[in-house]
Amino acid sequence: MSVISGDIAHLFRPVAPSISGRAGKFRRPFLIGDPVTDTPKAEFAFAPEPTVFVVNVIHAHPGKQEEAFRIIQDVVHYVAERKAGFLWSNLSKSTDGKTVVNIEAIRDENNVDEFFADPVFAEKFKQLDTVSKSEFHIYKVADLVLPGQPAG
Repeated sequence: MSVISGDIAHLFRPVAPSISGRAGKFRRPFLIGDPVTDTPKAEFAFAPEPTVFVVNVIHAHPGKQEEAFRIIQDVVHYVAERKAGFLWSNLSKSTDGKTVVNIEAIRDENNVDEFFADPVFAEKFKQLDTVSKSEFHIYKVADLVLPGQPAG
């Protein structure tokens, strides 16, 4: 579990609305989660561990954005339920109706080969070809930029 410390901790721990409805009275921070009884929660760290991202840009055929979204959503949920290397995913649709983007955090770049070695995954992913052209690249975090922090 990552730990946030120092002056930026307040940026990542929002304060819940007051219990009484009046600002300031009985205000409590949201709990990040008890590691014994709760599932881990996503957190930020001041100095992140090297994270690997898969960025998949899906260029939907005209009128096929929703279908492309449903296909990649099915693929990502399949991975999330079965693959230990999966950390999280952010699925987004462009407002112009043309693209879908999957930004997915994984433990290691070798996880991509592991995912494609699964015949069910490969078949699900191949369905994208019927409604889109897609490409993906693998990235490693090289810099984390936070608001109000000097360049380092």
